[in-house]
Order: sequence, then C-alpha cells, then structure tokens
Amino acid sequence: MTKTKKGMWALVTGASSGMGADFARLLAGRGYNLVITARRGAELDRLKTEIAATTPGIEILTVEGNLADKGFRARLLEATAGLDVETLINNAGVGLYGTFDGTDPEREESMLDLDINALVHLTRSFSARMRARGEGYILETASIAAFQPCPLYASYGAAKAFVLEYGIATRVELAGTGVNVTVLCPGVTATSFFNAAEQKNLSAFQRMSMMESERVSRLALKALFARRAICVPGFLNRANAFMTRFFPIPVAARIAGILMR
Repeated sequence: MTKTKKGMWALVTGASSGMGADFARLLAGRGYNLVITARRGAELDRLKTEIAATTPGIEILTVEGNLADKGFRARLLEATAGLDVETLINNAGVGLYGTFDGTDPEREESMLDLDINALVHLTRSFSARMRARGEGYILETASIAAFQPCPLYASYGAAKAFVLEYGIATRVELAGTGVNVTVLCPGVTATSFFNAAEQKNLSAFQRMSMMESERVSRLALKALFARRAICVPGFLNRANAFMTRFFPIPVAARIAGILMR
C-alpha cells in the first residue's frame, strides 16, 4: 500500500485490540488521521500514545463507548460531524459460543445489536457523507461463518451472513457514486475473540487455520483500496468458503458443526 491519505480521516471501530488496533496502525502508516472507538478507554489511550510516537503528525481522536448502545452511536456521529471521514472500518463485533438455547439471552441481544445494528447504523450515516463528497471506502467485517449455518455459533454465524449480504447489496447500490464497500470474511484469527465468546478449547481446524491479526488486517486493506467485493484471507479459508457452494445447506451446516468441535 503506497498511496497516502494525508489530511483524510479514517474511523476504526473495535480499535482497542486485535484487528482493530492493527487497522489503526496500518491506516496511520498511510497518512490517515484516526478516530478510534471501543469500550475500553484505557486501551484506546495506549494505542493513541503508541501511534503518535511511531507516526508523528497524525491526529487521533479517541471515543470510548459501546456501539451496541444506540445513544452512544449518536454521540459518535456527533463527535465526527466536522471530520472528513473517507474510510470506515466496521470492525467491532463479538461472538457467542454455545448451544442456541443455552446462551444468555441478554448477551445474545447485545451481540446482535453490535454485530448488525451498529454496523448498519454507521454504514448508512457515513456512506451519506461519502456520497456527498464523491469518494469513500467502507469495510464491513463478516466472517467465514457467513457462508453456511454455524452450529454452536448459531446467532453469530447468522449475523455475519447478514453482514455479507448487506455489504454486497450496499456495494451494488453505491456503484457509480465513488463509494466502495468491501466485505471482509476472516477465518480464525489470533485475537481475544474466543475468550470473549467463551469458547475455551479450539477445534483442530481452528488451530490449524489460525492467522495472525496483522496479516489479516493488511490483506483486508489491500482488498478495500483495490475496491474488491469480498476478501477471504488465507488459502484454507478461501477453500472452505468456496466448497460450501457445492453442498446442500443442511449438509454444510453439519460439516461446520463438526469443524467447531
């Protein structure tokens, strides 16, 4: 990635760790000013200090809060109203591992608010600003779980299927406006995802296919700025996503259930 964007702004959600923090570092390296948001304010402050030290001249705004809260999303939009946000990285998300009838209903509702409602809200709001300017980039983070039903991650997989279809639909609607939408479908990535999802033991497939967060983030940005529709990083993940089209949906779901155990 050689093209720089000095003076432009990028908004990264879920930026306190993992891929979100990597996205922020990589975008700063391209010359973007940053808005970074997450629930953990102390982690955002540490990231801001790190990026300011390694990338002088970058403006960084931290906004602490929970994107599952509609009121916080309104405050985030207000805080960024005067900024020329050219790139939106909808990275924030969480999973929930376990049987569909054994998970906590409140946690499940919060997950759906974050993984679906927050992403839709920010996409709608920032795409309108980008269209007015005639250029913009939106990265929607789905998952390889989006390509088939995913037992033991039933709600999460369904939410990511929504993100995949929503992202491609909005991409088509925005064609010709200068605004690009790319959907990222990562596989197992070395982040705190599984701790947050409360999956204590990874399956053999999950351990074998795990990728480093920085590599996934770098490939995602390459795809975004190349205006590609979908990015599935990693050979095993691409093979898995490709093979799902050859199986009936119930069979693909059974295979996914086996790979999750």
